[in-house]
Amino acid sequence: MVRIRKRKAVEAAVELPAELTQARRFSKTRSAQSGALLEDYVELIADLLSTGGEARPTDVARRLGVSHATAIKTISRLKREGLATGLPYRGVFLTQDGQKLAARVRARHRLVVDMLLALGVPAEAAEADAEGIEHYVSEATLKAFAQFLESRGQS
Repeated sequence: MVRIRKRKAVEAAVELPAELTQARRFSKTRSAQSGALLEDYVELIADLLSTGGEARPTDVARRLGVSHATAIKTISRLKREGLATGLPYRGVFLTQDGQKLAARVRARHRLVVDMLLALGVPAEAAEADAEGIEHYVSEATLKAFAQFLESRGQS
């Protein structure tokens, strides 16, 4: 009986945000989900280009753990959106806009990893978790992360 009352008290304490506020939050998440895929691709393509000089769709597919057809489809989307170009039998290259996006994503990723490490998260977990967090975190939160790390002399 006591447990039931406690649970009801906890449930009653939860207040829903205003409808428009909650809708805005969910909309932001849906938008981030759509962009996350492209961001992962441009970041990986930039890494492949900088380390090996080329980014072949086969390599992209293997490293992202997707099928070759999925990689081709998403690379085609990158091309339509002006983030990548390609030549037959050559691979994928980033446009200037693609390079800028890759640099922003890489910087966001690094900042999130550094913050997680500062909190004591193990390195491998921090890298893996940052892959998700980096796409959803707001600019205000990133700024707070940077200020926190700077105050600790870690930035």
